[in-house]
Amino acid sequence: MTTSQRRTRPETTVAEPAEQQSDLELVEAAIEALTGALPVALSPTQGLAAARRLVGTVVRQPRALTKRGVDLTGQLARIAAGTSDIAPDGKDARWKDPAWQTNPLYKRVGQSYLAWNRAVHGVVEDLDLDEKSKLRALFLLKLVTEAVAPTNTLVGNPAALRRARETRGRSLVDGARHALYDVRNNGAMPSMVDSRPFVIGDTIAATPGAVVWRNEIAELIQYSPSTGKVHERPMLVMPPQINKYYVLDLAPGRSMVEHLVAHGHQVFMLSWANPGTDTPKDTAAGWDYDSYARTALEASDVVREITGAPDMNLLGVCAGGITAAGLLGHLATAGDQRFASITFLVTLIDFQVPSQVGTFISRPVVAAAGRKSRSDGVLSGRELARVFAWLRPNDLVWNYWVNNYLMGKNPPAFDVLAWNADAVDLPAALHGDFMDMAQTNSLTHPGELRVLGTAVDLGRVTIDSYVVGAVTDHICPWRACYPVVDLMGGSVEFVLSSQGHIQALINPSGNPKGSYRTTDGDDPARGSDDSAGRPTADEWLERATEHPGSWWDHWVQWLEPRSGEKRNARRKLGSTAHPPIEDAPGSYVRAKV
Repeated sequence: MTTSQRRTRPETTVAEPAEQQSDLELVEAAIEALTGALPVALSPTQGLAAARRLVGTVVRQPRALTKRGVDLTGQLARIAAGTSDIAPDGKDARWKDPAWQTNPLYKRVGQSYLAWNRAVHGVVEDLDLDEKSKLRALFLLKLVTEAVAPTNTLVGNPAALRRARETRGRSLVDGARHALYDVRNNGAMPSMVDSRPFVIGDTIAATPGAVVWRNEIAELIQYSPSTGKVHERPMLVMPPQINKYYVLDLAPGRSMVEHLVAHGHQVFMLSWANPGTDTPKDTAAGWDYDSYARTALEASDVVREITGAPDMNLLGVCAGGITAAGLLGHLATAGDQRFASITFLVTLIDFQVPSQVGTFISRPVVAAAGRKSRSDGVLSGRELARVFAWLRPNDLVWNYWVNNYLMGKNPPAFDVLAWNADAVDLPAALHGDFMDMAQTNSLTHPGELRVLGTAVDLGRVTIDSYVVGAVTDHICPWRACYPVVDLMGGSVEFVLSSQGHIQALINPSGNPKGSYRTTDGDDPARGSDDSAGRPTADEWLERATEHPGSWWDHWVQWLEPRSGEKRNARRKLGSTAHPPIEDAPGSYVRAKV
C-alpha cells in the first residue's frame, strides 16, 4: 500500500479467520486486560441498566426465550438418555479430565451445564439489541455462567477430588493456605504467577545497556551494540505508559530489543516512571498526554546528540503508539522531520470499532472514573488488574481458583505473567486524556485532538508507517488498528499477526506456531469505494497472503532501507553531554506499586 489517499472507516462485516492458539493463550488474555489504553470497566449502574434492558427486551421479544427454552428442554432430555452429542470446546481446559467423558454422572453434569450456558447466551444473541447493549448483556451473563461452572467446586471437579485422595488431603490444606495468603496480600483474588524466579536485570530485562538520560517521567536506555557495524539511523521505542517496558525485552531469545540489536540497530528505550512511587502522587497526578509527548521529544533530542543522526525511526506500542501518533501530528504541522518512519504495534486508533473495552465507555462511566483517579492522584495498577481480570473470568480468575485452591498447586512461574503482575499506576491526567480520546474518537477526526498546542491531522504525517495488528486481540481489535492505513499521509505497510495482543509482541524468529499476513508484492487493489485507493479491512484480509514464522523478520527487512548506511559501532555508550548514569534496566523499572 503506497498511495496516500484516504477513505472512510472500513466496514467490519467479515468474520475473524480461525487461528491456531498457542500455549500462551492464558497469558495473552491476562496481558490483554492490562494493556488496553482505556482503564474503565462496567460500573454497578451500567450493570443494572444492562440487566434491566436485557429483561425488558426479553419481555418484548419472547420468541427468542421460547425458542431457546424448547431447544434446551430437548437437549436435556437427550443428555438424560445418554444420546446427546454436545461436547466442550477442545481448547477449554476445564473439561480435559477423562471423567467428563467416561463417568456417566460427570458426563451428564458437564453436558447439562454446557447446554444451559449456550442456551442462555443464545437468547441474547437472538435478541434485537444494539451492539453495545448486547456486549454488556453478554458480559454480565458470562460473569454468572462461568462462576457457577461445576469445575469451580470441589465436588464438581473430578481432578481436584482425585488429587485430594492422592495427597491424603494435603492439597486441600495447601489450597486453604494459598487462599489465606491471597486474602491478606492480593485483594482476595487468586494469584496468577509465582514471580520469585524472575529478577529484573538478570533473568528478565537483561539486554546490556545504560541509562543515558532521565527526567521525572522517564529514563532513556541506550542498548549496547552486539554487531561490529550499526545502522546510522537509530530507533526510539515508546512503550505503553500503563505497563513496564520490559515486555519488549523479556528474556534472552524472546526479546524484541535483543532481536533489533542483533540486526545492527541502535536502540533507545523509554522506561516510564511509576507515578506515585518514583514521584509523589500530587506531582505525578498532573502528568497528561502532553507531558509524555514532551518527554519523548526531549528524549529524541538526546538520541540525536548521542548518535549524531539528524533523525530516527520511532516505535510506538499500544498506548505508547497512541501517544506517538499525536506527537507525529504535532511535528508534521511544525515541519519537524526528526522521525523518518513510524511502527505502530497493536495500537488502537479507531475507538468506534467494537471492542471489549469500548463496550464500557459511556459519559457517566468516563466521568466517574475520571473523578476517582483525580481524587486518588493516580489510577491504581493493582486495582486495574483486579477490574480487568473479570473481563476474562474463566481465564483470569477461575482458572487460578481451581489451580491454587482446589488443586492446592502453586501458581505458574512464567515470565510474561510475572511482568503482568508487576503493576504500574496511571496518572490521573493521562487517564482522563485517554478516556476523552476514546469518547470523542479524536484521532480519526482531523483537527479535533490538540497536542502541545497543535491541532493534529494524521494525514499530514507523510513518513512511512509499519502497522501491526493481532487477529485474536480483543482489547485492540486489528480492525481498530487498521484505520491507520487511511489516516496516515504516507506509505503504510499493514501486517496481521496470527496471535493476540502480547503474543504479537513476544514473537521471536523460529516460532513454529506463529504466522502473519501481508499483501507484499500485491497490487494495492482499489477498495469498494471508487474514490479510494486503499481497500477496507475486510478487503485487505481477502487479498492478504499468510506466511509462516514471525513478523519480526519481515519488519527487520522493512526497516533495512529506512535505517541508513552501516557504520562502525561505538562501544562506549552515551556521550560527553549525556554520559551513562547507571546500567540498564535502570531505576524506574524496579519501582513497585
